[in-house]
Amino acid sequence: MTVRLARAGDEDAILGLVTQLGHAIPLDPEAFRITIASYLAGEQPSVLLHVAEDDGVVLGYALTSVVPLLSTNGPSAQLQEIVVDPAARGRDLGTQLVKAVEAECEARGVKQLTVASRRAGGFYDRLGFHESAEYMRRFF
Repeated sequence: MTVRLARAGDEDAILGLVTQLGHAIPLDPEAFRITIASYLAGEQPSVLLHVAEDDGVVLGYALTSVVPLLSTNGPSAQLQEIVVDPAARGRDLGTQLVKAVEAECEARGVKQLTVASRRAGGFYDRLGFHESAEYMRRFF
């Protein structure tokens, strides 16, 4: 199993994984293709897109945004999305994705990494995350 930054050719596999997320906003495949193309072209340097693959098959991904915050004295990262294919769960792919995100954050001088997740709290507890705030959102 390998975790690496996403590259051209990963789009269809990642789209298949994105469809496994619960969607409050309906997934638009064309919007997905435009967005992922900008990520892969390096047009969004504040976005990290890692994939976990085994024998050339993408089985999971993690999407992280990095922005400088006034309250953190430098860059802060938010793990926005993480998905592992159900058939590949239990093989530590999620843990390896988070570890890769952490390593990239450390290399970039990120001061904190946050994740908003009630459903997978135990997973993040085991990885050393601490509960600090409740996540709320508003749709436009």
